[in-house]
Amino acid sequence: MNKVLVLDFGSQYTQLIARKVRELGVYSEIFPFDTPHFRIKKENPGAIILSGGPQSVYEDGAPLPDPAVFNLGIPVLGICYGLQLMAHLLGGKVVPSAKREYGFAGLRILDRRGLFKRIKDRSQVWMSHGDRVEKLPPGFILTARTMNTKVAAIEAGGPRFFGVQFHPEVIHTRQGQKILANFLFDQAGLKPGWSMKSFVANKTAEVRRVVGKEKVICGLSGGVDSLVTSLLVQRAVGKRLTCVFVDNGLLRKGQYEELMNEFRRKLSLRVVGVEASGLFLERLRGVVSPEQKRKTIGRTFIDIFEEEARRIGRVKFLAQGTIYPDVIESAPVRGPSATIKSHHNVGGLPRGLRFQLIEPLKELFKDEVRAVAEELGVDREFIAQHPFPGPGLAVRILGEVTRQRVAVLQEADRILLDEVRRAGLYHRLWQVFAVLLPVRSVGVMGDKRTYEQVVSLRLVQSVDGMTANWYAADPQFLERVSTRIVNEVEGVNRVVYDITTKPPATIEWE
Repeated sequence: MNKVLVLDFGSQYTQLIARKVRELGVYSEIFPFDTPHFRIKKENPGAIILSGGPQSVYEDGAPLPDPAVFNLGIPVLGICYGLQLMAHLLGGKVVPSAKREYGFAGLRILDRRGLFKRIKDRSQVWMSHGDRVEKLPPGFILTARTMNTKVAAIEAGGPRFFGVQFHPEVIHTRQGQKILANFLFDQAGLKPGWSMKSFVANKTAEVRRVVGKEKVICGLSGGVDSLVTSLLVQRAVGKRLTCVFVDNGLLRKGQYEELMNEFRRKLSLRVVGVEASGLFLERLRGVVSPEQKRKTIGRTFIDIFEEEARRIGRVKFLAQGTIYPDVIESAPVRGPSATIKSHHNVGGLPRGLRFQLIEPLKELFKDEVRAVAEELGVDREFIAQHPFPGPGLAVRILGEVTRQRVAVLQEADRILLDEVRRAGLYHRLWQVFAVLLPVRSVGVMGDKRTYEQVVSLRLVQSVDGMTANWYAADPQFLERVSTRIVNEVEGVNRVVYDITTKPPATIEWE
């Protein structure tokens, strides 16, 4: 019962809703908007949240939930589109607004017995809608409004239905977390029991139960996700786990040797190293599509794992460091949202996989994975390292991946990270990397015309990787990085800076 289901109607904030609920100590999970009521009932949630969405509830083809969701006796909170759904399906009326409303608004509270207990009047909220509720459904009362929105919140005490036209999950709504807490604890009666300590205990027991006495192989990438996965599985199965760390030729300069030393010196993991750079680069020859790169790399990893499993003998399970954003971005199975990209360990897996997968982190956001790492005693320096994509530099080299282009990017990447650390910026940023572009530009070096490659720099700040802001770097810092790359990296004569947020862009270019 102590779980919240978030039904996804395509909002850019759906994942943020789930995260904010978890921050309050309640486990939440995202489900497709049209999940049948009997499946919802089987999940036995203590509350349901209907997300926002870009469409209008009265349009043909608008995403609608199973109407029986309102007959389950479970408290429901509708946010933005979710509020309008509630009004539309329960006997009210939703119409287009004469004026769309995007941005800040002051909330005028009309009733404090439900969602708005202990919430300050005129508190700032974030609006983003083009429709409005003209007529309330029977049994509902109006509980809040703004200057431009007559129906900013509604409630029905009997069935415990609540709707807000604004977005309590975003930071721009100043008391949004308190409003969500009022719904979860005061109205739905849930208890804050979700923590990383309980997750570790429960997941260890689950892996132990699933694996039984079988053997497990785990692919290490050098990142925190795969390391935490291996440590959790090791807790469950002990010496029946073998970790494989592959040098695919797409790591940072010197990274393979450094990490193998780290794994063997500081951790009690059994790690097998495999040098396979030639195999990966051969299979990537001529491949320019980002999706094809990821799938090629995913299949090659599996081929290597299968070969190592044959050497070990009778390995039934493959453990992977898949996390929740990987799943969300790789497959549009949770709502009317589009596939963003196939992660090599999700959409890149081949059909007919001979292993059974174990993915103990696939329910966690990145910041939660780092909290689990702390719980497991991983060094803080390792936990705080920036995310590095599973396909490595292949998705930071736009166009064909060759050994020469990898070498160019490795040098540019080394210089950028060196300057970031020297400037004391590393731990203030979520991710820092260079991208090698598939274009050439004219330059002048040593009084001679050059026609060489272009490198783009990407520095972003984020909490969980689902959204990100570009970092407003000091011009003198950018000048130092640019000068060093052009002077020290043969084949590059131009450096540019990426100033795009996520959304609309993703953090990685591919």
